[in-house]
Amino acid sequence: MKNFSLKDDLIAGAVVFLVAVPLCLGIALASGAPLFSGLIGGIIGGIFVSLVSKSHTSISGPAAGLTAVVFSGIARLGSYEAFALAVFFAGILQIFAGLLRLGVVANYFPSSVIHGLMAAIGIILILKQIPHLVGFDKDTEGDFAFFQSDNENTFSELLNAANGYQIGSLLIGVSSLLLLFYLTRRKKGNLIPPFFTIILYALALNYFLEKISFFPASGSHLVNVPISSNLNDFFGYFKFPDFSQITNYKIYITAAILAIVASLETLLNIEAVDKLDQHKRHTPPNRELLAQGGGNIISGLLGGLPLTSVIVRGSVGIQAGGQTKFTSFIHGILILLVVAFFPKILNRIPLSALAAILIVTGYKLASVSLFRNMFKKGNNQFYPFLVTIISIVFTDLLIGITIGITIGFFFILRNNMKNAFQIIEERRYNKITTRIRLSEEATFLNKPFLRNKLYEFPNGSSVTLDAYSAEYVDPDIIEMIKDFAETVAPEKNIEVNLVGFKENYSFIDHYQKVDVVTSELQKSIAPEEILRILKDGNGRFVSGNRIEKDLLHQMNLTSEGQNPLAVVLSCMDSRTSVELVFDMGLGDLFSIRVAGNVVNPDILASIEYACQVVGTKLILVLGHTGCGAIKGACSDVKIGKLPILLKKIQPVIAQEKSIKLNRTANNDDFVNKVALLNTKKSMQDIMDQSPLIRSLVQSERVGLYGAMYDIHSGVVSFSEKYSGKVKSKK
Repeated sequence: MKNFSLKDDLIAGAVVFLVAVPLCLGIALASGAPLFSGLIGGIIGGIFVSLVSKSHTSISGPAAGLTAVVFSGIARLGSYEAFALAVFFAGILQIFAGLLRLGVVANYFPSSVIHGLMAAIGIILILKQIPHLVGFDKDTEGDFAFFQSDNENTFSELLNAANGYQIGSLLIGVSSLLLLFYLTRRKKGNLIPPFFTIILYALALNYFLEKISFFPASGSHLVNVPISSNLNDFFGYFKFPDFSQITNYKIYITAAILAIVASLETLLNIEAVDKLDQHKRHTPPNRELLAQGGGNIISGLLGGLPLTSVIVRGSVGIQAGGQTKFTSFIHGILILLVVAFFPKILNRIPLSALAAILIVTGYKLASVSLFRNMFKKGNNQFYPFLVTIISIVFTDLLIGITIGITIGFFFILRNNMKNAFQIIEERRYNKITTRIRLSEEATFLNKPFLRNKLYEFPNGSSVTLDAYSAEYVDPDIIEMIKDFAETVAPEKNIEVNLVGFKENYSFIDHYQKVDVVTSELQKSIAPEEILRILKDGNGRFVSGNRIEKDLLHQMNLTSEGQNPLAVVLSCMDSRTSVELVFDMGLGDLFSIRVAGNVVNPDILASIEYACQVVGTKLILVLGHTGCGAIKGACSDVKIGKLPILLKKIQPVIAQEKSIKLNRTANNDDFVNKVALLNTKKSMQDIMDQSPLIRSLVQSERVGLYGAMYDIHSGVVSFSEKYSGKVKSKK
């Protein structure tokens, strides 16, 4: 892959290996399993799973979230060998889950919960590693639960650490933390990666403390990998599954629990780690289930702990510069080699130095910017995020995630109840209507919100229920609408309009009032009101809240006659369709279109017909920015018959005096100013050349207005009502 460095993955893999070893041992100890079983899980998770998985940044191994499940499973089955058999069958179940493509469940985890998981793990890392940072190592590494097996909790352990610190570990841990913060803030100049530098620094400092006999870190304050004297001793650490228990039903119950919990934790963790990946690559969830299942089969056969994707390891790898799955592979190989051949070297590393690395990782997972960004997303994102963090920190990973997902789905459900409907206040013709637009799915869950909205309408309201976008409307919703339309609406004199319903309910036809301009409306409405209707329509067009129209029904209603409100003279430009720009339907407008919205006898005749014969009350001359006809006139284009048309525009070019330089078609400002003048000229031409229109305008039976349409924003800017005088004839 481009820009990916093998060196980065090697170094990151080494850092993850150093952090993973004590975590593997601690999780095994907290689970009541043999210590070496944790290391086996780390080796298999690093080597096998990374080879099969398609995740670039996820790193697998024993997980803190499974400690309670493992502990109870061993107790239920009576021996670790029987439990290893359950791990084997759990892996088989995970493979079936992957083949059945059950990993799709990962698509339904709320993002707020995933971010909450990352932040919670970050906070737990900080809180749990502070005691280790100062040499108070009573709590097991890898125990992430709030309530500990020694009857202490996360916060009481912090208080205990104040009185139980070890001077050497304190010195190493605090200085390592300060040095690490300094190194990670430097963008350049680090010859050795920061995390690796800290390990070397801690080894050197502890060696110095040993030489001067000043409270060096030793014993339980160091990494403590089992040491074997020979290969026979090494292989003696492996605990193989007890296949004599294959008929024990408790094996399969434990396997099912392990498979479900491990799969969910894996899917959550790969979602979280993918969000940390700077390249934003996606892990296929079903392939991950196959990889984890195969890993658990091998881990069970060799006596290892069950595996999941582990966000702590993955985030450490990313922070250490890891770019590909080779980071995970290297970490697994190093666990195998060092544990088998060089455990004494590993056992010299102070836990306080590893604590510093994990604290910095936690700080980056729970960054202030993450909280700030989630807060900006609003309560619907921030509250589930916050509840997930609190739940995980004060319980454990599994309980906390369950609570977080429950709250997350509650907010999703709550939003869907509201968002299934879009409420739009519309001015349509001569009345104000509230349009309730149903979304794609309107179910019984949306019933309370819709009911409350309908029943709060005041007397004399007009409401349109719009189901054009709805693929499914629950019968409960239909029944409620029917009750409202037939009982409540008549009592409160509410006008109900039902449009777009796809199911053939008999009562809907009675309330399907598609708006078209009637003769009565056309006769009663004033030009100023028509202008407001056009302005409102353009506002809907710009905002995207256009009124859905049943064009076939409008076609049927207008087939016997038409009563348009306005005649619009506009340019033929393909971007200036007046029915769209003003959000109008069939029968609403007369539309006359010609390049440059110029006036000629045919156009005048059309306008006279609209106003005198049909009764249209408003004439609108609509120019627009970036007009090609105006540019052609500015450039004096000579093509076919075009000069005849452009000749009508050229007089206004000379009238534009405000721009002195670059008076060409290349100057958009100049072109748009000429277009505005041309619109005014067309208005004047109408008045000068049509005595009929002049009489109607002067008697205020017809309004004459000009407007400019901005092709970039969609906004129409209207001029004042025409008040110019007719040019005198010589």
